[in-house]
Amino acid sequence: MKDILKHINKVFDHRVRLGIMSALMVNETVDFSTLKEILGVTDGNLASHIKGLEKVNYIKVEKQFIGKKPNTTYSVTQLGRLEFQKHINALEKLINNN
Repeated sequence: MKDILKHINKVFDHRVRLGIMSALMVNETVDFSTLKEILGVTDGNLASHIKGLEKVNYIKVEKQFIGKKPNTTYSVTQLGRLEFQKHINALEKLINNN
């Protein structure tokens, strides 16, 4: 059990971060507005969780302009994919052991 718990990643403890990573694991990229809509959170709340994931290099942020309108998209990094998968695997083991 202790071995399983060491793979539970504190970065993914919050439902918003879990949601961001889940969306990015199944989509090549997702933009800010789509994430906000999917997760039902405010701009500030989403932005702070994105910053937290970016800080540990789990997601990549790309800013560009479409016409004159700014567009920010996010994708999962190789490290982020690996760490999220370890986290999910640990949760599955934890659930299946009970």
